[in-house]
Amino acid sequence: MREEAARAAGVEPQQYLLLLQAKGLQGREPVTIGALAERLQLRHHSTVELVDRLVERGMVARREDPHDRRGVIVELRPAGEAVLKRLAQYSLDELRTEGPALVAALDRLLIGARARGARRRAPSVARRSR
Repeated sequence: MREEAARAAGVEPQQYLLLLQAKGLQGREPVTIGALAERLQLRHHSTVELVDRLVERGMVARREDPHDRRGVIVELRPAGEAVLKRLAQYSLDELRTEGPALVAALDRLLIGARARGARRRAPSVARRSR
């Protein structure tokens, strides 16, 4: 479902993940190709291709790393921020509609797990009679 939402917002799922990672790294560490590749578990050249496509669409920009002339810093642009905002709203809407059913399912799982745990801890009649 989230893949469909990403495509509806105008990006491929991997591009969305890259935008999310770039947003998460901002302010904590430089958003480099290497940092993005590591977090996305992609090869360097695959991450470069993703960034290239997002640069072409105006969602991210590249700038020279002031501390490493060979390095590149990736920055979110307003268009990339807008995609993230749209998809965050989609997630919130999805939680509002699907959340109660999810909570009910989790409650059933917990009740079942507790019942199984209680049965395992209770001494059996056969063990007590020995």
